[in-house]
Amino acid sequence: MMKPVGKLIVIGGAVNKGSFAETDFDQNIEKNLNFFERGILRKIINESKHKEDSVIEIITTASQIPQIVGSEYKKAFEFLGAKNVNILDIHNREEANSDAMVARANAADVVMFTGGDQLRLTSILGGTRFHDTILLKYQEQDFIYSGTSAGAAAASENMIYQGSSSEALLKGEIKTTQGLGLIDNVIIDTHFVQRGRIGRLFQAVVNNPRTLGIGLGEDTGLFIHNDVMTAVGSGLVILVDGRFIKDTNLTNINLGEPISIDNLTVHVMSMNDHYDLTTKTLTIENSQFNPIPQDR
Repeated sequence: MMKPVGKLIVIGGAVNKGSFAETDFDQNIEKNLNFFERGILRKIINESKHKEDSVIEIITTASQIPQIVGSEYKKAFEFLGAKNVNILDIHNREEANSDAMVARANAADVVMFTGGDQLRLTSILGGTRFHDTILLKYQEQDFIYSGTSAGAAAASENMIYQGSSSEALLKGEIKTTQGLGLIDNVIIDTHFVQRGRIGRLFQAVVNNPRTLGIGLGEDTGLFIHNDVMTAVGSGLVILVDGRFIKDTNLTNINLGEPISIDNLTVHVMSMNDHYDLTTKTLTIENSQFNPIPQDR
């Protein structure tokens, strides 16, 4: 399968974009803009086809409060200089199959899927003309799919849609289903560090060790292009690689019993580190083993 021409930006959620609903936003501009400066929304604009002139569609389908969420992102992007930001709230499959929605998808340079419920996202959009248009654009054009929280979790071929954090290493405690299918052989979990979801990812990977587990911390994302993933934002990305698992009790235990796993590989990424999905290698940007430049 050919590498997609497009770019994927997935974000762990709880995006500290600075609430524009706050009356003291301008007074606290440095605190509120810390997120922009660290760069995920700025990265989206910079990587888009026409930069500040790109057409950005904010897809609020996953959210129960689409008007609030949509307007926050619209203000955030516009604050960073984006000139063509629209909100696209698709409520049902009929809308997702309409000529009007397909036309807007075709005109977009960037789609930004907000947080909410990823099962709502896939059940409304999955297999519709809107979904097909986005997949085709991502494969063939200079186009960005970006998603935060539910929008990130839904980007992969398989996605976690349910599962407790604390009980997630008990057999059967996580539920997975098909996602929107922009990237294969990975599974993405979000709000990862604060909600203690590493057990969910372990189980998803031991169920099929070919799958690379990706856990995105808050205010942290991955920029994925040409099969290379680069960490952006202020937090951590956890990678769980199951290819070298030696043993597990998975098939010998009952539902609800604890899972044992021998030799699971875990990597931790921070800003600007990159991971090659083809060679399965991590490069730490600020490695302590890099040669130190000599003073001249």
